[in-house]
Amino acid sequence: MSTDPSSPQPPSKPSRGSLRVRDMLGALVILLVIALVGGGVRSCSFSPGGPTVDPDSAPQVDAPAQLTEFAKSSVFPLRVPALPEGWRANSTDRGPVAEGGTAVRVGYLAPSGRYLRLVQSDGSEEGLLATEGGPPAGTGVVEAGGLQWVVYQAEGSEPFRVTTSPDGVRWLVTGSAADDEFRTLADAAAAGQLLPPGAEQN
Repeated sequence: MSTDPSSPQPPSKPSRGSLRVRDMLGALVILLVIALVGGGVRSCSFSPGGPTVDPDSAPQVDAPAQLTEFAKSSVFPLRVPALPEGWRANSTDRGPVAEGGTAVRVGYLAPSGRYLRLVQSDGSEEGLLATEGGPPAGTGVVEAGGLQWVVYQAEGSEPFRVTTSPDGVRWLVTGSAADDEFRTLADAAAAGQLLPPGAEQN
C-alpha cells in the first residue's frame, strides 16, 4: 500500500510537556478572573433600610473653613454645627434660590453612613423647597434643637424639614438619615458657632 505524499496528514500529538505548560497558563487565567469577579461582588453591600456609605471611604471637606469663606460674602449669618465625633462633612456649595435669595449647603455623613444635607438660606420657605426638590405641602411639625420644624414628605421619599433659626435664617434638613440623627444635626446647628455676614466681619 503506497502513501500519497500530497494527501493531508493527521496532526501530530503535542508533547506532554507543552500540554502541561498550556494547561497551567489557562488555569491561572481562569483563577484570576474568578478572583477579580469575587472581589467585586464582596465590595457591594445590601442595606434593607436604604443606601449607606462607608464614612471612611467617602470624600471629606473642612465644613467650618468652607462656611467661614461663604460667610465673608453672605448677607445673612451662618452657623457651624457643633457635631459630635463620628460625623463627617463630605460636600459644600452655595447657589441661588427660586424667588430670590441664596442657599448655603453642607452635606454630612452620620456615623451610621447615612446622609443629611443642611441648607441655610435667606430665601422664602416655598422658594427653598422648590430649589431643593421638596414637596409643596407640609405633613406635620416636629421639635428639634429647640425649634419647630415643618415636615414636608411625599409618600416613599425622604423628608424635608424646614424651620427659621433664632437669627432669622431659613434652615432646611433632608436626607436618608434616621430621626435621631436629624435631631443630632438640628441640636448641633442650634448650638453651633455663629458666623456674622460679610459686612459685619472685621
